[in-house]
Amino acid sequence: MVNTHLRKHVETMLGHADIILDGKRPWDIRVKNNHLFQRVLAKGSLGFGEAYMDGWWDTESLDQLATQLIKSHIDKQFKSAVVLVDSLKAKFLNCQSPNRAFQVGVDHYDIGNDLYKSMLDSRMIYSCGYWKNAQNLEEAQLAKLDLTCRKLHLKEGQKVLDVGCGWGGTARYMAENYGVKVVGITISKEQAKLAEENCRNLPVEIRVQDYRKIQDRFDRIVSIGMFEHVGYKNYRIYFKKINELLENDGLFLLHTIGGNTPAKRTDPWIERYIFPNGMIPSSQQISSAFEGHFVLEDWHNFGLDYDKTLMKWHENFENAWPELRQRYDERFRRMWNYYLLACAGSFRARENQLWQIVLSKEGLSENYDCPR
Repeated sequence: MVNTHLRKHVETMLGHADIILDGKRPWDIRVKNNHLFQRVLAKGSLGFGEAYMDGWWDTESLDQLATQLIKSHIDKQFKSAVVLVDSLKAKFLNCQSPNRAFQVGVDHYDIGNDLYKSMLDSRMIYSCGYWKNAQNLEEAQLAKLDLTCRKLHLKEGQKVLDVGCGWGGTARYMAENYGVKVVGITISKEQAKLAEENCRNLPVEIRVQDYRKIQDRFDRIVSIGMFEHVGYKNYRIYFKKINELLENDGLFLLHTIGGNTPAKRTDPWIERYIFPNGMIPSSQQISSAFEGHFVLEDWHNFGLDYDKTLMKWHENFENAWPELRQRYDERFRRMWNYYLLACAGSFRARENQLWQIVLSKEGLSENYDCPR
């Protein structure tokens, strides 16, 4: 039985985003369960995402729907208990403390190397590609690695720290193409196992280690797609630690998703199902955290490239589903599609950005050579 009052309320809210219930356009929502309205109004974005996972609603183009929703700022109309609890949690807890740092490794990165192998490029780079001159995902990730290395001004024999090394793709590329020695750290045991295999017979050391525990010194430091797990209470601690690890004439490249305004929590659905304890920093949060520790040499935004990257990952995931379904159920498929396509929509709507930031400890003696 339909609660017409709740349905009309949701219809009005969606109307501001030019979305019609049971409409015929690709981004319109097809209602499959009439309890959807109560669930969404009670639990906000968490209930909306969970309802999709459970098949309570569908849409022809989830990425377009996400773009419409985000551009309309519809999230500001929800004041659910879930948001209140998450806000209090972020305020009173350090959700990215050393004791909690490994949770995302277990819950996200350890769920199955077969999943990531099927979804990513051949080097298994799980971060935004650089599409300026690329025609496919493989070229985009290679271009990103090349761009990163050129920005770091790598030289043979240097010692490099890769903070959040994933499956070792970046470390391997640097060692093979620039003759550097690399220490890669990750909080995922499954990533570390495969990274060691991928970097065998190269001057690469892989560690399962929190960044706060490192004691070495490095000529260059790179961190790609890891800062989103640091948390606002630890931003200053993070940059202080990187400063301690970097040689005085060294360079640090930070590659991170960024938000348009300061945040102290992430979306409740993303928090619960994809990246526990994750958080997207703003430019103000980043710059205030590194001030006094580093000199800014370059800040590069290519956020729209993440839309293309995520859409390619989704295409690969769907193509691989006939094999993956032997290990993952239909609810997982819907969850993963929702994750990839909703995130693509957030970059397309310019809600999220992708930044590569180059920092030096004391400022370079010459103007920074800024590759693009």
